[in-house]
Amino acid sequence: MILPTRFRPWAALLAPLLWLGACQSSGTQTAAETEAPTAATDSAAFTVRHPGWARTATIYQVNVRQYTPQGTFRAAEADLPRLQRMGVGILWLMPINPIGRSHRKGTLGSAYSVRDYRAVNLELGTLADLQHYVATAHKLGMHVILDWVANHTAWDSNLTTAHPDWYTRDSLGHFRPPVADWQDVIDLDYSKPALRRYMTETMAYWVKTADLDGFRCDVAGLVPTDFWNHTRQELEKIKPVFMLAEWDELFPPTFISRKEFDPNTRLLEKAFDATYALRLHGLLDSLGRGQKPTADLAHYWAAERKLYPPSVNLMTFTSTHDINAWDGSEYERLGANAEAEGVLAMLWPGIPMLYNGQEAAMKKRLRFFDKDTIPWGNYSLQGFYSKLLHLKSHNYALQNFDAKSKFRLLNSPPQTVLFERRKDEEGIVVAVNLSDKFQQVALPKTSNLHVWYYVSLFATPEYSALEDNDVVTVPPHGYQVWELNPPE
Repeated sequence: MILPTRFRPWAALLAPLLWLGACQSSGTQTAAETEAPTAATDSAAFTVRHPGWARTATIYQVNVRQYTPQGTFRAAEADLPRLQRMGVGILWLMPINPIGRSHRKGTLGSAYSVRDYRAVNLELGTLADLQHYVATAHKLGMHVILDWVANHTAWDSNLTTAHPDWYTRDSLGHFRPPVADWQDVIDLDYSKPALRRYMTETMAYWVKTADLDGFRCDVAGLVPTDFWNHTRQELEKIKPVFMLAEWDELFPPTFISRKEFDPNTRLLEKAFDATYALRLHGLLDSLGRGQKPTADLAHYWAAERKLYPPSVNLMTFTSTHDINAWDGSEYERLGANAEAEGVLAMLWPGIPMLYNGQEAAMKKRLRFFDKDTIPWGNYSLQGFYSKLLHLKSHNYALQNFDAKSKFRLLNSPPQTVLFERRKDEEGIVVAVNLSDKFQQVALPKTSNLHVWYYVSLFATPEYSALEDNDVVTVPPHGYQVWELNPPE
């Protein structure tokens, strides 16, 4: 892929570098800021058994309604080989159930307003179509998780007549939305044992019937954690699953008050493989707009590592269906820093996620309640994201849930980010410049006797000579990634 001029790397790179052994003494960040503290949480409490296939995986969110003009499983399935070539590991399908008609928003309604948990929305296709989509993904070496809305249903859900006692009520005894703005859905009551059994059995039904590989669970922190813990155990009896929670114990969501927010849900101990990195996402947006200093990344990293042991990862991203629809595309939010922030989100420690259309440099907000097909164009960023996804899949230093992989933020000028990730004889160094000026960064000073080589992921040509502790110039809104290669 030929990158735009402002993103073409600075000098050619081929050079022996020695592995970094200690923090540099100069710069704007201190060793105390960049070294991760010992987690305050007891690591023995985190007992989730991550599926082996998730250790090198990245996530790709599929909005089936908007993915193709047809908006069906069959039409979206035709694109699976392209996603497999990009390096996608886990496909996250947005909800596939029939959508409520009562209190509907827009012409088609929200996919998160579920009318029947055990049926397929015929606008997307049939159960057989879903099964075929999953089977095709499996043949290509990918896995599929389903968006699951356990917290609430549509007003006209079949459960409202079959089990009206499963819902919370307002002061007048009426069904009520879980959040004031969510007027198209009503809140379920998890104090009811029968509801819990039904929901667990229904999730198991989809794993068995469609051979799904897990779930992304909507507003998971609003549902009792002991329900999720039990459900994970039941699903594991069928097959290894991957569970992603829409929640972040470091970040109160905007739709509830801070008093209602529980930062101690313990979702990652027994139930979920990952939650969203929502606090990091908000910080990255602020950095991209120049509203906060890049030194704040060190404080964020310290807070995350204080809460979780080294084996825990959060999901990192620059866009999702919600962010795109309500906050805008990454170009609307980040402008010229959109691609540089894509590098940060994809290579920062965590499980990276790509929203469909980002590889096409999609600049529009997809309508949430109406048909609005992704403008795919010529997939102008497919090569860019493919390089990042493939790097994630083959470099041992970037594996998910790996307590032995090391991460360090390095000293760099304001409005730049420089970090390294390393495990044994593999690793990367990442440099990002979020300013509108050329910036110089010093690559890690080495300390041992072994000679290593770094290969540039984006430079043309790939190699160029760098001396120990060399200083390189990063263009405005630019980035560079070097992969460590051991000596032959």
